[in-house]
Amino acid sequence: MSTQTVLYIILAGIIALLLALFQYIYKSKSSSKRRIVFAFLRFLSIFFTLLLLINPKFDSYKVYAEKPNLVVAIDNSLSVNHLNQKENTLAFVEELKNNKTINEKFNIEFYSFGETLNSSDSLSFNEQQSNIHKVFKALGEIYKNTVSPTVMVSDGNQTYGNDYEFSAKKYNQPIYPIILGDTITYTDLKISQLNVNKYAYLKNEFPIETIVLYTGNQEVISKFIVTIGDKIVFSKRLSFNQINNTQLINFTLPANRVGVQSYKAKIVPINSEKNKINNIKNFAIEVIDQKTKVAIVTTITHPDIGALKKSIEANEQRTVTFLKPNEASGQIDDFQLIILYQPNNYFRNLFKELKAKNKNKFIISGTRTDWRFLNSESKTYSMGLTNQTEEYQPISNNNYNEFIINDLDFNSYPPLYSAFGDVEFKIPIETILYKSVNGIDTKAPLLATFETNERREAILFGENIWKWRAQSYLNRKNFNSFDDFIGKIVQYLSSNKRKNRLNIEYKSFYEGSADVLIKAQFFNKNYEFDANETLTIFLKNKNSGAETTFPLILKNNNYQVDLSSLPASDYSFIVKATGEPISKSGTFKILEHSIEQQFLNANVTKLQKIAANSKGESYFISSYNSVFNDLIKDDRYKLIQKSTKNTVPLIDWNYLLFLIVLTLAIEWFLRKYKGLI
Repeated sequence: MSTQTVLYIILAGIIALLLALFQYIYKSKSSSKRRIVFAFLRFLSIFFTLLLLINPKFDSYKVYAEKPNLVVAIDNSLSVNHLNQKENTLAFVEELKNNKTINEKFNIEFYSFGETLNSSDSLSFNEQQSNIHKVFKALGEIYKNTVSPTVMVSDGNQTYGNDYEFSAKKYNQPIYPIILGDTITYTDLKISQLNVNKYAYLKNEFPIETIVLYTGNQEVISKFIVTIGDKIVFSKRLSFNQINNTQLINFTLPANRVGVQSYKAKIVPINSEKNKINNIKNFAIEVIDQKTKVAIVTTITHPDIGALKKSIEANEQRTVTFLKPNEASGQIDDFQLIILYQPNNYFRNLFKELKAKNKNKFIISGTRTDWRFLNSESKTYSMGLTNQTEEYQPISNNNYNEFIINDLDFNSYPPLYSAFGDVEFKIPIETILYKSVNGIDTKAPLLATFETNERREAILFGENIWKWRAQSYLNRKNFNSFDDFIGKIVQYLSSNKRKNRLNIEYKSFYEGSADVLIKAQFFNKNYEFDANETLTIFLKNKNSGAETTFPLILKNNNYQVDLSSLPASDYSFIVKATGEPISKSGTFKILEHSIEQQFLNANVTKLQKIAANSKGESYFISSYNSVFNDLIKDDRYKLIQKSTKNTVPLIDWNYLLFLIVLTLAIEWFLRKYKGLI
């Protein structure tokens, strides 16, 4: 409380006392002792009222002890079960929960992890993938400014993601790995890697590259075989020893039939092998008989052109050719789509030819686009001419209905650079991305599509799309999401097929360890997206004959269903709408492969290294009791005494108002009783 406030309180006491004395002592003619009682009551009521007006503030302190956190992250992947460590893991978790000393010293937080980190101690050991890098990244954000030693129960085998040894170095907490498995080296042959394209062209040969590894001390001979059904299509005799323990096999196979072709690669196991699952890899290839050809026409050089080529050709069904406007004229019939990059007056003849043949096109504008030329050529849109440029940030339109747009985190993407001006469209358009300037959504299109005279077009108002592709890699450590986004635009513009009321998006085949997602869009009779329909998928396993039904869940502008729990097999399906007799069918294949079952041992070396680097300690699951003793004895993990200061104004103290009312009531009652009122 400040000195000024104390002086105000003293002054309030003096004023209250003077007023009470003036009224009941100086002014009153009575000499009774009751004057003193009345004066005291009046003093209290006036003083309390003045205190409320002054409203002094009081500081209250609360002292408490805070326990450090004990973070327990448990591997919930299939590899734990495969290494026969399920029971040991559950026993450790139960022992930790029942350890009174540990629970008294720490706040225990349980997490399980596989492909993602989950705040739960519910364990099923059925996760198809494990990403330990993601574990340390997520926990680092949660426990950034706390004392939180971390116990990680895992075999240390990661199936995808960045190297977790480096992410563990950025995690500023001691790490205590509980190692599931042993260090015994078993004799083993395995197919370490098999590289093959997803697509091949009819009557061509497609290449396959396979790496076979041997672990052991003896010289062994085996045979590498590739089969399709019961037919052997390739075989090779291989020999290994302790020094020559790797074989690289390159070969080609013919593509004789259109459709998905399934193959099985196998290295014949030797008698002493413990794990024979990693001797087999299933793979598939889709044979197609034509390729989508795309022409990028431009008169300038720009990084966008290379980025577009990379994105489009990420799908092996497509090929890109660079042309100048005069080269493109006369051969546009050779291409399914023409991309016009920053057109100018040199494009005049090409525009006339595209218009005459009613060809689809994709226009990308920028700072070097000749808008006078474009305005004169286009009958569907025009742009106000200025000499200014502007940077436009993208905002995704979740209501875009022409095809399914996945979430690409567009708010994290850098802005595109283009001419400044308002664009007026003379026909209805579908906007994929809106423009945002300085954080303000302008509702003006940045990327839009439209149809006129049975011709499809798209226009992008901005250059530097290469930065978007780079940002997609920074966000997700691969280009897949952005390449898929560009691929869908190309696919839409490469076709003139009339929109169906029910559209389905799925792959011909799925890897056994990948997510199996099927997406759908449903439109009403006006071809507007209908978010109120109920879609159901009816599945049939072609091998077993088993039939299953799943509902599709609405998410953003599409319906989807996750079928990752299905066993490997060939499937046929029908997606049906409940409200109307509309359906669509298809087939897909799930390849048999469990990457989590490819391991024989725990990754002991890496787990021990992250423990040492973080000033923690590693333990094998057979001696997990040692970690309890070390955590209890470690002086770094003590109770931390903290205090909180709470400043409370007097006006919040309700009892003072009660006292004012009470003193006034008593005074009034006594005066009434004595006949003074």
